Amino acid sequence: MAVHIPLAPVRAGQAWLLSCAPDPAVVQRAWDAQQLAPIPTGTHWLVGEAQLSRSLDAARRLGSHPVGPVLTDIRTSRAWWLLPAGLAADLDDVAGITVHPPGWELHCPPVVHSLAGRWWLALPDGTGHLTDPTLLAAAFGPGGYRTNTEAPA
Repeated sequence: MAVHIPLAPVRAGQAWLLSCAPDPAVVQRAWDAQQLAPIPTGTHWLVGEAQLSRSLDAARRLGSHPVGPVLTDIRTSRAWWLLPAGLAADLDDVAGITVHPPGWELHCPPVVHSLAGRWWLALPDGTGHLTDPTLLAAAFGPGGYRTNTEAPA
């Protein structure tokens, strides 16, 4: 049985990601050539980098809470969480997450498919929704973020 994924949200996410690039045409040309495209951070979002295994666990812990786009690289076991541009030092004390400064380039595949070992764990949805740094910090914290149903009795 085939899984049906609606294309409209995927296309909206791709259009949004392109809109975050200083020159969307350059990004589109890279993707058309089956290459990753560098999109600098700072204007639309910052990037929090973490180990893939910890990121998968954090995403599971966040459960039904909205998560912004998360890019992963299976070859390097890394993940990049797209975060609000104005988060300042919100994640400075969180072990395992490195927030890159404005101007740092995230090398992205298109939203519609994986490329060079990179794929979107959580797709951009076209709304510009980003991961809440407070929830992400809790998910990476010692006890980890837990939904009300997971809280110890």
